[in-house]
Amino acid sequence: MEQIIPSLTVLLLIIARVSAFFVILPLFSHRTVPASHRIAFAVILSWMMYYTMDVEPFEVNGDYILLIIKEVMVGLFIGLLAFIIMSAVQIAGGFIDFQMGFAIANVIDPQTGAQSPLIGQFLNTLALLLLLALNGHHLLLDGVFYSYQFIPMELPWPAFGQENYVEFIMKTFAGIFAVAFQMSIPIVATLFLVDIALGITARTVPQLNIFVVGFPIKIGVSFLVLLVMMGVLMAVVQEMFEMMVVSMRDLMIILGGG
Repeated sequence: MEQIIPSLTVLLLIIARVSAFFVILPLFSHRTVPASHRIAFAVILSWMMYYTMDVEPFEVNGDYILLIIKEVMVGLFIGLLAFIIMSAVQIAGGFIDFQMGFAIANVIDPQTGAQSPLIGQFLNTLALLLLLALNGHHLLLDGVFYSYQFIPMELPWPAFGQENYVEFIMKTFAGIFAVAFQMSIPIVATLFLVDIALGITARTVPQLNIFVVGFPIKIGVSFLVLLVMMGVLMAVVQEMFEMMVVSMRDLMIILGGG
């Protein structure tokens, strides 16, 4: 019993980081996945990771409670970064829906429970399928495994207050909107030209009810451009996955004090 308790202290710290990582990580945190399955998967993965680490057992005291809080925060921040980068697909869908006229018809996102644009939900589903096809979920699991090389289980707190951390978050947000703009600009630009054409038509043919004719035309053109540009959109999504993996690694380096 005296040998089991020190081992459990290390295992509990691993479970804290991995389970917090799965709380908000894309795909693994989907609300349609039962919570019991996610907990069981986190515990099994933590148990497997425990045998790959050479860490001295910890004493159960006040410092150990702080260690648990630190591990939970590290897991949440790494998973939150991946979730924020994946939300670029939803942002791009919001841009497209606003131009199409679909912004009035939002649906409930099963992952977050919030309202989501129609095209954004469609692109998000395709992005998750592409993530599985490219074995991106393996890279996400590698992220939490190799995080211990950058942020070991020690008492020093992660560098949340450093200047390079704030700069990194700002650059990441700018990159997210840049990716969303790249995904949505073909359709948004085409619909802008359609609006110009409809405006000229309304001027030249005042008898034509442009509001009745304009909506079906914009929707039809949007779906046509979306079909033509689908390959380009998926290429941008693939670049977004690479950005997500690199950003997770850079965040670990910054939090580890590197």
